Amino acid sequence: MNQAVAKLLKEQLWTLATYSDQPNAVPVAFKDVTEDGKLVVGDVFLETTLANLRSNGKIAVSAYDAATMEGYQIKGTAEYVTEGPVVETFKALVSDMFHGAATAKGALVITPETVIVTTPGPDNKNVL
Repeated sequence: MNQAVAKLLKEQLWTLATYSDQPNAVPVAFKDVTEDGKLVVGDVFLETTLANLRSNGKIAVSAYDAATMEGYQIKGTAEYVTEGPVVETFKALVSDMFHGAATAKGALVITPETVIVTTPGPDNKNVL
């Protein structure tokens, strides 16, 4: 994953897409990119996403900048964790935002396998 992709992912909202019996897409705001290029997402309301991941472990992340139309789709696998520093960070963020009315239950750690350009233009659909 190059710096342009990481920068956009840090600055924009993401949509997670999973599937099993039914496809599921959900926007997420509690997210980050780790130093080693993994994507992490705090689990606040991810019940259907987690059910689909239990089925096959596959996930896609889509993010774009509405002003510039720069965008990327990341396909990979996800692991669910319920303890550790990443979970504690999301618990604090969610608790602060919802004033204690909600918390993160865990986190998805996404290992990217493919990064695809979704920006309109000649590079659209290129794999980075």
